[in-house]
Amino acid sequence: MIPHSRPTIDHEEAAAVAAILDSGQVSQGEEVLRFETALASLIGVGGAVAVSSGTAALHLVLLALDIGEDDEVVIPSFVCPALLNAIRYVRAAPVLADINRETFNVDVQDIKRRLTHKTRAVIVPHLFGLPADIREIVALGIPVIEDCAQSLGSCYEGAPTGSFGAVSVFSFYATKVICTGEGGMIAANDARLLEKIRDVRDYDEKDDARLRYNYKLTDMQAAMGLAQLRKLPSLIGRRRAIAGRYHDVLQESRSSLPICPSDREHIYYRYVIRTERLPELLAAGREAGIAYRRPVFKPLHHYLGMTGYPETDTVFLSAVSLPIFPTLSDADVKTILGHVQSILK
Repeated sequence: MIPHSRPTIDHEEAAAVAAILDSGQVSQGEEVLRFETALASLIGVGGAVAVSSGTAALHLVLLALDIGEDDEVVIPSFVCPALLNAIRYVRAAPVLADINRETFNVDVQDIKRRLTHKTRAVIVPHLFGLPADIREIVALGIPVIEDCAQSLGSCYEGAPTGSFGAVSVFSFYATKVICTGEGGMIAANDARLLEKIRDVRDYDEKDDARLRYNYKLTDMQAAMGLAQLRKLPSLIGRRRAIAGRYHDVLQESRSSLPICPSDREHIYYRYVIRTERLPELLAAGREAGIAYRRPVFKPLHHYLGMTGYPETDTVFLSAVSLPIFPTLSDADVKTILGHVQSILK
């Protein structure tokens, strides 16, 4: 079976975790601080706070921005339910926006149409590793939360994604750009915002009994994260090399290939094409032992029984994600390309 994705872990991560185990300090400690500092430096912001997951990061950011009941938060419909869940955690109202069918990212003009006097924030995922139109969205004047769960290492106009909005969030789930098993991070220039987040990340040894959470990252996970960060350029380089091979072979196929505007850098966390033969490709992949996937299992407006998202629906009915991860072998890439061509020819 050729998997859709797989973490890239070797002796460096094992040695880093073993050193933490030998130290006896396995929970949140100095290694977490080093991980936070390293990621903030990479993004080019003032500081960062490590947490237990990307969803926890979204939740704490919304709390720190004082977003709650009767407030609205705009998010794209074409995204995983983590964003929807985080908004529900704080009892705010999710407002769904349509996407651009060429980039898969949220459409700026549709965001504008969804804004009201209750809008308190816009969450902007840089989907599949391609930066969204972040400068245009920031210019709308609404606090922007950049969701960089799939875009760590990508750039827009020469600057890293995660450095444009009021705050950014990251995920280090097993198959994300870098992996700590589970884990997340919040990054920002606003020191007071980060301090509010640190306060509610942990409930112990506090002067009051306000509601707080157990959202800490461990030193074991941070050690993995630091090892992965050191490899980030090579991890992205391999993703781009595989994407280049896909491009070269599939550009003559009956499909729509990923685009990347000249002002941004794609890291190809996912390699997503659009084809009219999606059901056939998914079924043939299962039979051949190749894990093609829908890049988003189901748009949020489908879960909520809503209509009025034509671009999202178009993409959902035609988009398929091909296997792409740094340890995918050249032989497997060749097998995938031959199989895709045989279905799409």
